[in-house]
Amino acid sequence: MVSEYGRRDVLRMMGVGGAAAAAAGALSACGIGGGDTANGANEVSGAFDWKKAAGATISLLQTPHPYQVAFKPLLAEFTELTGIEVKVDLVAEADYFTRLELELANGAGNYDVFMTGAYFIWTYGPQGWMEDLRPWIDNPAATVGEYDFEDIYEGLRTSTAWDFQVGNPLGQGGQWAIPWGFETSVIAYNKAEFDRRGILPAETFDNLIQLATDLTDRSQNRYGIAFRGSRSWATIHPGFMTQFTRQGCVDFTNDNGKLSAAMNSPGAVDFTQKWVDLAKAAGPTSWTTYEYPNCTSDLGAGTALMCYDADSATYPENKPGNSAQAGNIAWHSGPPGPDGSYGTNLWTWSLAMGSASKKKLAAWLFIQWATGKEAQAKAVQTGKLGFADPTRKSVFDGTFKNTLGGFPGYQETFEKVIDSTSIKFTPQTSFFETTEQWAVALQDIYAGASARGRLDTLAEVNTQAVSG
Repeated sequence: MVSEYGRRDVLRMMGVGGAAAAAAGALSACGIGGGDTANGANEVSGAFDWKKAAGATISLLQTPHPYQVAFKPLLAEFTELTGIEVKVDLVAEADYFTRLELELANGAGNYDVFMTGAYFIWTYGPQGWMEDLRPWIDNPAATVGEYDFEDIYEGLRTSTAWDFQVGNPLGQGGQWAIPWGFETSVIAYNKAEFDRRGILPAETFDNLIQLATDLTDRSQNRYGIAFRGSRSWATIHPGFMTQFTRQGCVDFTNDNGKLSAAMNSPGAVDFTQKWVDLAKAAGPTSWTTYEYPNCTSDLGAGTALMCYDADSATYPENKPGNSAQAGNIAWHSGPPGPDGSYGTNLWTWSLAMGSASKKKLAAWLFIQWATGKEAQAKAVQTGKLGFADPTRKSVFDGTFKNTLGGFPGYQETFEKVIDSTSIKFTPQTSFFETTEQWAVALQDIYAGASARGRLDTLAEVNTQAVSG
């Protein structure tokens, strides 16, 4: 079990790599199926007691990440509270989802609890590999009275609930995971440089383009804005999807359950051309290789003056000793859409239970403890880089706010976007395939392809993908 991480290693932990994500769905596509194990919540009766599964040992599969690092020192408290031992296996991010999918597909129940992102539910859930946690939440014999599931932000609760009907909105059907920590997609900027120039963040998308272009000086190795550009689904989900949505665009239209790709609508073509032009005029010169650690590192080094990515991914760059620009960074919501929308896409690491687990009560006690108010409040204080954004409103309003004094605009930005923060993609089981194809299309347009023609081709390919 890895005990210490360098700063850049931890930064790399905070995103989900495209190579790892590309593996998701590969096994199920090859016909490896899952089981249909009965939900275990109805077997728990009587008064709630944290000690109900005392003596059990559960296995937890995780990838190294600040959330995991923050909770490591708290595991002894969980064991003291419950009498349950937790065996943790850490798998490097590059291999994590391949390993996880193999474990879930074999149905052996080797891992009782695992970390997952919301998008992966769209692959794993329909296979029958995940336990529906809604019956556990609703059973007072299994869930402590003060758990208060509704305290978790609504956009997060809905992000991990789905009925597996392609195109149906999130928030209905089973609750397949509990959000554990999350990130909104906003702009971090070099406030010291903005103050020196007497300028403010942009409040429209067109003004953002102009501002970023004006800030770019290639002779000084300085450019206006960093955002992802690699050939990965992860290029689409943060800044791109957030601004795409704010500009009134959607990924798919849904006609009575039949999805049609809409990445080539007139508004989407206009936005995409502007986004790519922004990358050329004011982005990194090697944009097509950029993932989030490149973006945040450039912000911290002062090479990039803005970064449109996960709020908590840029958070470490402002901590003393972490970067050349520590203390100079501030946060802004990014431009609203023409209708004033601050719709913001999110990423959430969540905790889920394998349906094949043989220790479901113990697994559920761990999940509810780790996603509960007290443990989260402690985690935001113990984490080396902070706990990113806590999923609970009470923790954000209490403990977490007290950590934000040196992070100008972070709280205000969070509070501006949180009510409209949710997953903006249409739920469908070919998510990783269709979003990677989208990223490839962006690169092709960057290389000179016609936005209209290339997006027409993308829409045709992606409509076929979701129809098969």
